[in-house]
Amino acid sequence: MAQKSDHVESVRAVRQLRRVRPVYAGGALLWAASAAWTGWEQPGSRQMWVSVLFLVVFTGLLSVTSVWLSRQRAAGEGRSVHHAAPRRTFANRHASA
Repeated sequence: MAQKSDHVESVRAVRQLRRVRPVYAGGALLWAASAAWTGWEQPGSRQMWVSVLFLVVFTGLLSVTSVWLSRQRAAGEGRSVHHAAPRRTFANRHASA
């Protein structure tokens, strides 16, 4: 049986990866546009190859993140979901003096 701290760390990791996935997608789009522009203006230049390298890096990060999240989603389907208890403000229980 997994410890509760393992589950909490897994939930935090999933939340963080969901937040960073759009950053990776934006980086991949930015570097794809940069590589296309530089390839059009200066084909075969060092700037073009650096843009292609960054495109590969961001595409790889996006791919790994997406695969990891899909595996976590598939593994978590059998688990029951536990939510924190709602935080309610209770009426004053003390008798006034």
